[in-house]
Amino acid sequence: MKMEQAKELAENALEQLILAVEQGGSDALKRYLEAMSRFYEYSFGNVMLIVMARPDATRVAGFQTWKKLGRYVKEGEKGIVIIAPMALRKKHGEANGQADSPDEKHDEETILRFRAVYVFDVSQTDGEPLPDFARVGGSLNGETELLKAFVTTQGITLEYADHLGSAHGASLGGRILLRSDLPPAEEFSVLVHELAHEMLHRDDRRKDTTKTIRETEAEAVAFVVSKAIGLDTNTAASDYIRLYHGDKETLAQSLGHIQQTATKILAALDRG
Repeated sequence: MKMEQAKELAENALEQLILAVEQGGSDALKRYLEAMSRFYEYSFGNVMLIVMARPDATRVAGFQTWKKLGRYVKEGEKGIVIIAPMALRKKHGEANGQADSPDEKHDEETILRFRAVYVFDVSQTDGEPLPDFARVGGSLNGETELLKAFVTTQGITLEYADHLGSAHGASLGGRILLRSDLPPAEEFSVLVHELAHEMLHRDDRRKDTTKTIRETEAEAVAFVVSKAIGLDTNTAASDYIRLYHGDKETLAQSLGHIQQTATKILAALDRG
């Protein structure tokens, strides 16, 4: 693939992506966000308790939360103990052992207590699948091997891991980690995404960008390259960009960086 052809493909794909982002998130993204809103942020202490009990935990919630999501805790599964705050209200008169009288008013005092509660990781549950998005499908014809070869020429090490939490990949500066169980099309797309981070966000420019800009740029590059080789991108890229609060303006401001990076990667996939 010549550079001119790669550039034209990138331009066309970016126009489509801008339109998709402008239209807003898909129903899949909305369902995903609704489900994720049920997973609460835990304190540092509780995170440590979760990690010590189950190092491979990814999505953790209580019994009732899983039930609301259409899932149930498997029989025999042992819960992970965390500490939950509990607010108790007590009247000052009660503290002194005085009985209430109908005409007497007491100021209320809120007392904070803590109790142990049990949560369960998603791997300990069965039932309805969690809403998902950002899935890429389709068939490949050796492009992943060419992409890996290009990664090597950039001085970047590629490694695979069984557990990356909820992430599919990670850019670590000269080193890319990918989940080992990704389907082929997703493996390709995620690798392009992380490679884009390596090419765009590991130099002095990083300090001038926000996470929203970095994720928008990386996912836009992944979209352009994936679409150019014929993969089915669905709403994956636009949903991902929306998830990180990216929009049409974010894309517009980064078009030059996105196009240049995508074009370079596409040229490296040329078998000629």
